[in-house]
Parts: sequence; C-alpha cells; structure tokens
Amino acid sequence: MSLWKQKRIVSKAVGLAALALSAAVGTSVSAEEAKTQYFPLATFRVGAYASSGIPVWAGEIDYFRYINEVEGGINGIKLVWDECETNWEVEKGVECYERVKAGKNGSPVPIFLPHGDPISKALTEKSVADKIPLVTIAYGRTEAIDGRVFPYSFPVVFSFWSEASSAVNFIAEKVGGKDKLKGLKIATVYHDSPYGKETQVPLAHLAKTYGFEDIQIPVPHPGNEQSAQWAKIRQLKPDWVFLRGWGVMTPVAIKTAAKVGFPVDHIIGGIWSGSEEDVRPAGAVGKGYLAITPFPAGANFEIHQKLKKYILDKGLSDLKDPKSFGSVYYNSGVDEAIVAVEAIRTAQAHFGVRPINGEEAQWGLEHLDLSEKRLAEIGATGLQQPLKLSAKDHEGGGAGKVLQWDGEKWNVVSNGWVKSDRDLLLPLIYERAAAYAREKGITPRDATN
Repeated sequence: MSLWKQKRIVSKAVGLAALALSAAVGTSVSAEEAKTQYFPLATFRVGAYASSGIPVWAGEIDYFRYINEVEGGINGIKLVWDECETNWEVEKGVECYERVKAGKNGSPVPIFLPHGDPISKALTEKSVADKIPLVTIAYGRTEAIDGRVFPYSFPVVFSFWSEASSAVNFIAEKVGGKDKLKGLKIATVYHDSPYGKETQVPLAHLAKTYGFEDIQIPVPHPGNEQSAQWAKIRQLKPDWVFLRGWGVMTPVAIKTAAKVGFPVDHIIGGIWSGSEEDVRPAGAVGKGYLAITPFPAGANFEIHQKLKKYILDKGLSDLKDPKSFGSVYYNSGVDEAIVAVEAIRTAQAHFGVRPINGEEAQWGLEHLDLSEKRLAEIGATGLQQPLKLSAKDHEGGGAGKVLQWDGEKWNVVSNGWVKSDRDLLLPLIYERAAAYAREKGITPRDATN
C-alpha cells in the first residue's frame, strides 16, 4: 500500500473519530443542558379555519407563559414551544410531526397536539412507533379511548360519542326524563365527512335504547348552501336538531333554520358548532341557539383572573383580539394546556423532575387525576371537569355543559356538567377497538387499571 493511501486512511479514520466524538459530546451537552420542556404546536393561522384556531393558540400559549412567569415552570422546568403551520391539512400536519418529533436542543417531545381530527387519525400508527402521545381534546378517534389497543392516542375529556350522548341527556332533562324521549324525533344535521359521521353509531344505539327516532341529514362541505336540508327538516318536523358542523356550516344552518321557521332554541350545536365565531355571523336570529361543550365560555374563572393579572395586563398575551378572552375557543386552549402541564407534572412525580419524553408522558397521562381539589388549586373549577385517566380509559371525563347564546354572550343553561351514558357506550367502544386490533394484528396490552 502506498504511503499516500495509508495517510488517507489514517486521516479518514481520525476524521470519523473526531466527528463521532463531536456528536457524542454535542448530544451529551444538549442532554445535560436541557432544562426546558419542549412543546411543538401544530397550528393553522392561515386558511379557511384560521379564525377558529387563533384564539385556541392564544389560550394555550397564555397558560404556558403563566406557568413560566408565575410558577417558574413545571417544578422549575420552563416550557418552550414553537409553531408549525398545517393549514388544517393532513399532509402538512404529518410533515410538522416528522419535523419536530426528535425534540429541540436536547429536550424531547412529551406530547404532540395535532389540532385537527384528520391529522390525528393519520398519525395514529406513527405515534405508537415513535412513542409520542397524541392528545386530542374533544376530537379524534373515539375507539382510542381503549388505551390497551391505542396506547399513544388520548381523546381526552369529551369524545364525539360522549358529545352525542350528553346532548340526548340534555334533551331528556328538558322533556322531563329519559322515559319521555320515547316517540321524539331527533334530527342530526351533520358535516358530510368522517368527522360528521362519527356520532351515527352511538345515536343509533341510543335511539334503540330510549325509543326516539334518529334522523340523519348530511350537508356537503363546506356547508354554505343548506336549503334542501332545512326543507327536509320542515317536512319531517323533528322535535330537536343536533347540529354537527364546522366553520361556515354553523351560521348558515342557524340562518337557514330561521328562514324555514324552525325554533333556534331547539337546535343544539356540537362541540365545533358552539363558539362565538359560530353564532356572531348569524346575527339576531342566533339568539337562543344552544351548544354543548367541554369548554364553557367565561372570563370569571379564577385562572382567568390570574391570566389577566400576570399575562394580559403585562402585555405578554398571544391574544390579538381582547374580545376573545374567555371565549369558548380561548378556553379550549387553556383546558388543553392544563391537561398537558398536569400530565407532565404527574410524570415528573414518578420519573424525576426533568424534561419528560413521550413514553414517560404516556405514563403521566394514564395516571392523570384532575380531582376537584387539584382543579381548585389551579383555579379551573367549573372550567374543566374532574378527569381521571387509565390504560383502559383515555377519555376520563365524558361530560359537557350546555350553553345558550343571548345575542352577545354564552350562558350556561344546563344543570352543571351533563354526563354521557358512558356505561352504555363503552362496551361498543371496546368492541370497535378490538375489531381494529384484529384488523391491524395488534395484541392489546394487559391493563388492570
């Protein structure tokens, strides 16, 4: 071998060794210096649904800033975040996930918040492979409640099935009991998409159980023309309408209902048809409209007084429109941030006070217990329902409050939290999860809790 070749080999070996040492040192330093907890945020500040999303991020970011500024982080671990624009599109959402899943500056990703039902479903299998929990509050795959089959999907607080059941139970309250549901007609006007169809199975089961007539009426996306659907409503004369829209579909439905003479106070909007952004465009005819939500509106909760004092009044808020402070969507962001922070806090109590990774955050979520006492300590009594998760139950709540629009603001008109018939629906959910497991060749985890 020539001297030149020998020198080249030695030089290459030294270079590779130096590169390896540099990488090892860099990794070691990053891990050692990781005193922050990274939260990537998939957002949609542009596109058709931006007006709905912007207040959500404000509530979430304001709460994160409150944790940093007032509490000094989660047990001293400060939160850091950045945003990745998805435009509420699946492909972009998946790209964002792939871009951030490795963490940042040595801080791992504990939880990914997809902020989009289609995106969350596209990431179901990826999240398992990467061991990063997907937290989807009030959206996502309902059968993922069964964590034995879906270990890294968490449709926390209020699934679409619970939404449908709670709406029916509110109607039962109004008519004098569940026995009075028999013979009623309940029509669901829904966004003709997988999201919109998600409540068909539970409503059919509830109709069979309680004896009401279940009418399903689809509305093609985006829902800016609904004359035919509401003409059918006028013809069929249902007693109540359950409206499961998104975006422009909701105000168009309210205005079209008024044109055909259907009483707006007998329309109950679903989770994503129950914000200020949904009713204000409907104008005066929206007065009296009802909606069920796990995110009750209002800025009088104790946590809001803290946010105002320490974040908004100091010019630290992400909120661009002060009128949105305490709105349904702003409060949904606060709720989501509370769940994420408390899951990390729970994981830290078990694994140690440091940045938490996805596998550890999964444990934290499955052992999350937001009791009345803890909610009072946070200042979220009445804003967030008590919540206890387990490996068999990734929802944990299952209740909503019914709001009514008075022309200017939402008011709670239900008797507190309206619980869903979880005992009636969970067996069906577990059956669907088991079918998914068989289809995908998944062996469900052994879970005793």
